[in-house]
Formats: sequence, structure tokens, C-alpha cells
Amino acid sequence: MAHPTQAGFQDAASPLMEELLHFHDHALMVILMISTMVLYTIVTMVTAKLTDMLVLDSQEIEVIWTILPAIILTFIALPSLRILYLMDEINDPHLTVKATGHQWYWSYEYSDYENLEFDSYMIPTQDLAPGQFRLLEADHRMVVPMESPIRVLVSAEDVLHSWAVPALGIKVDAIPGRLNQTTFMASHPGVFFGQCSEICGANHSFMPIAIEAVPLQHFENWISLMIEDA
Repeated sequence: MAHPTQAGFQDAASPLMEELLHFHDHALMVILMISTMVLYTIVTMVTAKLTDMLVLDSQEIEVIWTILPAIILTFIALPSLRILYLMDEINDPHLTVKATGHQWYWSYEYSDYENLEFDSYMIPTQDLAPGQFRLLEADHRMVVPMESPIRVLVSAEDVLHSWAVPALGIKVDAIPGRLNQTTFMASHPGVFFGQCSEICGANHSFMPIAIEAVPLQHFENWISLMIEDA
């Protein structure tokens, strides 16, 4: 999760988020080089003594500032397209979970198991246990096995919502009457928090997302207990 005074992204908890962080650093270096070159050009033009006020054009400069931006855009576009295709790739998911947004909570349905669905509400501040996080902890977490591809189907019951978990590199719009899908794979065990990222009404800030990634054996035990309780 984010921490006070944090200026960058959260630590990556999935291979996809690692790719997004690498692309961010790549684009940042390109922007830094462009900014440095532009600043150098401006300083040079301001401090230089102009000796010819009648020069109207320069073919060499025209060619350079046409070709150079095209090359830079290519270096940005190629890794960007690669990541877009990776984000759309869903091959043989081990588990499918349907997340539905409501005003103002999330409900989860494990499509591979019968009668396994539950609502997930934010825990009020006065009910938080020591070590739990205000506005982020939910009474029922979405539990998934780690190191397994998980497909998430996202929709909404009433108005627009958005299911977003920054550490996993996920942000999917929840639209009433429409089913969107995404995939992720948690690379290590842990609890990863997110929040609705589409303004959906008065309690928009109070519908957190809590995903708990656990080893496969622990997940199977949790599934058995949930089915028995259902």
C-alpha cells in the first residue's frame, strides 16, 4: 500500500505492474533527455550573438526536428503497445471471480464454485482492529491463490464504478449492463488494497477493495470453509 510522503508508484506485486513500472522509468528518461535538450537550446539561443537576421529557413534543421521526434515516439510506442497486448492477454485462468460494484460496496462471486459469493463492506473506523488501515480494510477480502492467473469479470449494479488495485496494475471500469474483464497474477503472498476510482456518489470514498493472495493450499482450505458456511 502507499505510505506517507510517497512520490512514486507502489511496489509491484504482479508481473504486469513490474512491466508498467519499467515503462514508466523508460518514458521518464526520454522526457528528461528531451527537457535537457530543449533547455540547452533555449539557453544557447538566448546567450548567442545573432549575426544574420535575414535567415528564414534551414533545411538541415527542418529534417532533424521532423525525424528526431518520430524516432523518439517510436521508442515510446513499441514498449507501450507490448504492454497493452500483455494486459489484454488472458490464457487459461486458474480462477474466475466476478466483482460487482454497488452503492457503496463490492460483491464477489467465485464463478468456478457453486453458491460462493459475498459482499465486501468497508470496516468503520471505530471497529478497526490494531494494525488495520482506515478506509482500506474490508470485512470480507477477495482471497486468491498466489502465482496463479486470475481472471476478474467486472460490472456494476447501479452506477459507474471502477475496480482498481494499484499494486497489481489493475484499473477496470464497472459499467451497469456491461461485463469487462482483466487478469492478474500475484507474485507473492500479501494483502493488496485498492479503492473505487470512479466518482459514484456520496460514499464513493468508502468502498475499498482488499485482495488477499495466499499459497494454493491455504486458498483451498479457505474455499472449503466458505462452501461449508454457505
